[in-house]
Amino acid sequence: MKKIEAIIKPFKLDEVREALSEIGVTGLTVTEVKGFGRQKGHTELYRGAEYVVDFLPKVKLEIVVADDSVEQAIETIVKAAHTGKIGDGKIFVTPVEQVVRIRTGEMNEAAI
Repeated sequence: MKKIEAIIKPFKLDEVREALSEIGVTGLTVTEVKGFGRQKGHTELYRGAEYVVDFLPKVKLEIVVADDSVEQAIETIVKAAHTGKIGDGKIFVTPVEQVVRIRTGEMNEAAI
């Protein structure tokens, strides 16, 4: 099993969620986050004053999938979240050793 964490632009969340649902991903955790990469923030004008926004709003998705579904999930996220502009985001994949469904006690693949 693998955990996929994807940092994407907030307005792409619904597209990504729907695309993942279509390929059979049933569980998803979403967190509102702030950060920057190569974008390095930007300047904005507010009431005549210019100020720097260092951390940009993003959304972090977390899903756990079986090993044989990882590539399909990654491709789906990339296609749905892509705008072609700087700041589209990143995807991180890490191994998951064990999963337990609290309600039923199911373990690993059955608990996803």
